Amino acid sequence: MAIIGSGPSALILAAMLDENKYQVSIYEKNAAPARKFLVAGHGGFNLSHSEPFEQFAKRYTPASFFEPLLNTFSNTNLQEWFNKIGIPTFIGTSKRIFPQKGIKPIQVLNSILKVLKDKKVTLHYSYNWQGEKMDADITVFALGGSSWKVTGSDGSWTQYFEKSGIQVVPFQASNCAFQINWPKNLISLAAGMPLKNISLKSLTVKKEGEVVITEFGMEGSPIYALSKQIRQQLNEHKKAICFIDLKPSLAIDKLIQLLEKKPIDCTMTKYLDETVNLSKAQLALLKNLTTKEDFLNCVALANKIKELPLEITGLAPIDEAISTTGGISLDEIDENFQLKKVPNQYIIGEMLDWDAPTGGYLLQACFSMGYTLAEHLNK
Repeated sequence: MAIIGSGPSALILAAMLDENKYQVSIYEKNAAPARKFLVAGHGGFNLSHSEPFEQFAKRYTPASFFEPLLNTFSNTNLQEWFNKIGIPTFIGTSKRIFPQKGIKPIQVLNSILKVLKDKKVTLHYSYNWQGEKMDADITVFALGGSSWKVTGSDGSWTQYFEKSGIQVVPFQASNCAFQINWPKNLISLAAGMPLKNISLKSLTVKKEGEVVITEFGMEGSPIYALSKQIRQQLNEHKKAICFIDLKPSLAIDKLIQLLEKKPIDCTMTKYLDETVNLSKAQLALLKNLTTKEDFLNCVALANKIKELPLEITGLAPIDEAISTTGGISLDEIDENFQLKKVPNQYIIGEMLDWDAPTGGYLLQACFSMGYTLAEHLNK
């Protein structure tokens, strides 16, 4: 068996395959394995999320594709496997699953590579696959998506599959910053500043957390989690509207009452700062995106605080995105990841067209795919 690529889906596949049944070789473009896996660990190495299955599966698009995979190899199963190979985990306050404190990403990778070594898996480095047929009975492709080209994940493989008549959905950025054409004054006042304890709504979906105002627009977990809804609007209308609630813990009627209590000798800006507890960044956003008339009208201002519209005009470049949607259409593979048009060739990981938020969901999906394919091939 030849496995092209050495990301998480490829690694767990090789780790789970029956060594008495398969002679496994991994072919990697870089001089070392799993570069994107290691880069993902720089910002906090969350391996998965501890959410219950019902909610967990709904985080994915399409959920119906991932439900059986997560049933086969769940977040709990992943924790058990890591513990078995010497990487104990813990659940953080964010409910994300991390390696035990003090364990670095390279240690996690080395523990997986030890499993491969014990199974006599061969790793070939600096091998740049360019469409050639591999000398193997079975070939598994795990070449990744199209973000973070520095890690080798550049999506250049698409041309070779398209030549074989395989449908490839164009890549789009996901879990990325979104472009907003801010007023220049707002950039000078608030660029780089966080908006804490806010909620964002796109279409019918709402997410809470913290975002950052940037010169380009906005980034942070809540807006990443709305990638699907924002992309949908951008694809249909060339723009997307998001609504930000600057005080999600305060009901609109209570907010109006609070604003109406403002003393006559106190400015609205000072009152919002000291009594409503809006931060400097929240105040800058509100004042720059609200008319003077609305800012001085308690009902209108309360409505703006609770539902301030933001017009999004674009996505960050793909290479700056955490992940991508697009890739080989799910219609091109059977229930066991095998290409319908090319027997004994399988596709797993971010090469396929699916989407998930950050927070451990992306890695869990890749691990679940690799494990499930190994289970099938071991039968």
